[in-house]
Amino acid sequence: MIDGVGGHTLWVNLTKGSIEKKPLDEEVISNYLMGAGYLSRVLFDLIPQGIDPLSEKNVLGMATGLLTGSMFPQASRHVIAALSPLTDIWGESHAAGFWGAELKFAGYDAIVFTGASTSPVYLNIKDDDVDLLDAEEAGIWGKDVFETDDILKEKHGKRIRTLSIGQAGENLVRFAAIMNDRDRASARSGLGAVMGSKRLKAVSVRGTGKLTVADPKNYLKQIDVFHKRMMANPFTPGRIKYGTTSLVELMQHIGRLPSYNMRQGVFDGFEKISGDAINEKYLVKARADFSCLQRCGRYTAVRSGPYTYEGGAPEFETQSAMGSRCGNDNLESVLFGHHLANQYGLDTISLGGTISWAMEAWDEGLLTADDTGGVDLSWGNHETVVRLTRMIAMREGFGDVLAEGSARAAQKIGRGTDKFVMAVKKQEIAGQEPRAQKSMGLAAATAARGADHLYAFPVLDEAGFDEEIRERFGKQYLPEMADRLSPKYKGIMVKECEDYMVMIESVGLCKYGTQIPPEFFYEDIAVALKIHNGLELTKRDLQVIGERIVNLNRLFNARLGVTRKDDCLPERLTKEKAPLGPPAGEVVELDAMLDEYYTERGWDLKTGLPTKDTLERLGLEEDV
Repeated sequence: MIDGVGGHTLWVNLTKGSIEKKPLDEEVISNYLMGAGYLSRVLFDLIPQGIDPLSEKNVLGMATGLLTGSMFPQASRHVIAALSPLTDIWGESHAAGFWGAELKFAGYDAIVFTGASTSPVYLNIKDDDVDLLDAEEAGIWGKDVFETDDILKEKHGKRIRTLSIGQAGENLVRFAAIMNDRDRASARSGLGAVMGSKRLKAVSVRGTGKLTVADPKNYLKQIDVFHKRMMANPFTPGRIKYGTTSLVELMQHIGRLPSYNMRQGVFDGFEKISGDAINEKYLVKARADFSCLQRCGRYTAVRSGPYTYEGGAPEFETQSAMGSRCGNDNLESVLFGHHLANQYGLDTISLGGTISWAMEAWDEGLLTADDTGGVDLSWGNHETVVRLTRMIAMREGFGDVLAEGSARAAQKIGRGTDKFVMAVKKQEIAGQEPRAQKSMGLAAATAARGADHLYAFPVLDEAGFDEEIRERFGKQYLPEMADRLSPKYKGIMVKECEDYMVMIESVGLCKYGTQIPPEFFYEDIAVALKIHNGLELTKRDLQVIGERIVNLNRLFNARLGVTRKDDCLPERLTKEKAPLGPPAGEVVELDAMLDEYYTERGWDLKTGLPTKDTLERLGLEEDV
């Protein structure tokens, strides 16, 4: 067995109530690593075609990366995947925190849940002792995320780490999140609803074991080099001071701050919801995840008024989703709304995207008080944003309609409201106005889990990374590749970034420092995998593994009917010119970028599917 891992996968059959411990499959690791790659392979083989994502036939996987739990900077991440109840295609979500490392210390790198329990249960792990326990008897079914964490720590010890769903997951909200360490969210794809459908409330874990390392003689010396480089990263001081909250200012500056349901990319009230505004009045302290040096987590508090709370702070995506996207510049409501989303277990991106869809439909006269039960959906109504967060989680009143996500809600309401749905493959677009950065538009269109900025995370054309582009791609692609508003060479960039980012999610690292700027790149990951895991992998090996994972994700979706026609964006972004700010007059030239992307990938230009030659080169020819 390789070093640096727990060494086992837990296979939990919820229908039978059985648990089986199996050694890791080293052949799978050699071809897919762990994390996102491992789950891509395992779930491709296990999830049948033509099933309801909320049926017992769906399979839910959780996996750590090969470096999770190591001393490599930001080695804190785990991945959760299943067939998505929001999009009906590949569903994947990621989170940091401490839960993933704790799972490895208990001796496990992954958990695969099949079937569904007839009554609410939770999985409790303490090293070799693994049990399915009664969630109702424990008093956690029906509780929120914070209450669940408190109860399980009282029952099993304060040193456990918990992963759980809140009421949103229990109520099968299609964008329900899975929360760990109270305020770390595996938010996208609605996988909390999959846990809810399986009547699985939580996974609590305590691990007292240790990870071996392959090269103990040189390990600490090399880790010290990595740590010093991370601390010398020019973005580290700002990340420590602000986390991602300062991105509000940057996005406003380049016109990429989604506002009023993506009508525009600038927001007059941006300063009121900015990182400086949070730091000035509400910041308590910065917080770090396991092995994290950048400490981009925030702990904040509102000490008085209707939005009083204390807890984890929003990151940029929530500032956009519950703030500018809804025309809301009331910061305390954004902070409190985020707190409620963590408490109930909701994806704030889809939450804000769905509420802002409803607000625009209201603004256009297509939704009325008769539809909403009297809820006022006027732009900027911060009380409504908070109220609907509760109503959606509990599926109360109009919240029951919105709990389906904007695409399904528009289908139910009709009246032409579908034209205001800012989603791809039924998943709401994140806080990135793509008319201001064309690579983000392409990334949202091609991502395996529907609208997604993180699958590729193409930030190299965001703000002056010309030198990084020159080193990574070559000077022949400049200046166009570095130009946010040029569609040229964005297909090449997005393809390469996707391959790299899925590899990063397979080793368990954060994208900050591995992409902004690339402080650590393929060669550094290869060194880390050698000293920690004993794996002899080259840069080219890692590139091929990333490409293999992306193509397998595409095959998963192709079995469900996804083709080029689905790699699309809302017409607002491709046909309506941006009205304000730096991208004024711009649209996303998606077709041209898709042609370049498919060509670079070796996918058919007409269908958008991998060619036979591509699949054979990657060893995937038998998966068609």
